[in-house]
Amino acid sequence: MKRSLCFLMMVLLVTGCSTLNKAKKADRLAAELQALQNQHEDLRRQMRMRDEELSRLYDERKRLAEEKQKAVKKVDELEEAKDRLARDLQKQIGDYKAKLTMTERGLVITFLAEILFDSGKAAVKPDAHEVLDKVAEVLATTVNENDVAVEGHTDNDPIKHSGWKSNWELSSARALAVLHYFVDARGLPPARFQANGFGEYQPVASNADPKGRQQNRRVEIVILPKALTKVKTAS
Repeated sequence: MKRSLCFLMMVLLVTGCSTLNKAKKADRLAAELQALQNQHEDLRRQMRMRDEELSRLYDERKRLAEEKQKAVKKVDELEEAKDRLARDLQKQIGDYKAKLTMTERGLVITFLAEILFDSGKAAVKPDAHEVLDKVAEVLATTVNENDVAVEGHTDNDPIKHSGWKSNWELSSARALAVLHYFVDARGLPPARFQANGFGEYQPVASNADPKGRQQNRRVEIVILPKALTKVKTAS
């Protein structure tokens, strides 16, 4: 009887140990499975983040390429306008009374004041209409989406006999006269234009001699890049 009881106890002990080992093994396998699942989720999350980053980089690269293409197109349009004006204003450029310059501000068309105005006056001379008509034609076609700034400048000789309060008033009136010619006589959209008078305070040459003063008495027509046009419109 004792033998049978001992045998039974041994069987139960072995069986219990085996069950316990299987339970521990099952727990270990479950933990390993959970760890693998967690790793799998981490990998999936990292792959999603990588795909999102790649997508973002692709979109950014595409946007930059489009921006570059637009910028090149804007420069090409201004270069085309410059080439056309160089042909149309060949005589004035040859006489050193007009100049075309591509700057960060845009395409600058510079006329000596004597081409457009009589001394001390702000009325556009009739024989200047042909010159301004050539500029207006380019503004209406080649760069018809660009805004335009008209800027008046003088030398530093003080106003004595013309009746203007100062060179500021004279330079502003001349800029406005050119603006009104483009808008009133040529029918260009007024919203595209702005006029500024700088008087004697932005010289391009020395006022110590007559030639320098002649260079400073000028009107500049600035064809602004489209980017600046959009910024102004948005604001």
